[in-house]
Amino acid sequence: MTLLDMDGPYPFDEKFIEANVPKNTAGNYALGIFGSIDGREDFAIQYVGRSDTDLNRRIKDHIGQPAPLSFTHFKFSTAKNAAEAYRKECVNYHDCMEKGYRLYNEIHPDKPDGQLHLNCPRCGI
Repeated sequence: MTLLDMDGPYPFDEKFIEANVPKNTAGNYALGIFGSIDGREDFAIQYVGRSDTDLNRRIKDHIGQPAPLSFTHFKFSTAKNAAEAYRKECVNYHDCMEKGYRLYNEIHPDKPDGQLHLNCPRCGI
């Protein structure tokens, strides 16, 4: 799904994340299941998120969650700062909802701490 503008999908594995996802940096991620859908390989997005400070740690926070939050793959991208990560998470969230993906995080992304002046580029929240 190109609308995410992220690298991946990669196996949702702690060793892979540790070796390949930057630490101490803001960024965005998507979690889901990669498999055959209607006879073609596809990444079914189930969760979009961000980290304002440590993308590596935040993605690993999801490892070991009970079903239905049992993801097989993930995508990620880095951001220059928390504001950029927030804006991208908003776009990813709205795009996925509009495309009919059933996200487990059904609530609109929160603004970064101390940055209440930011507005979602899609809905203005």
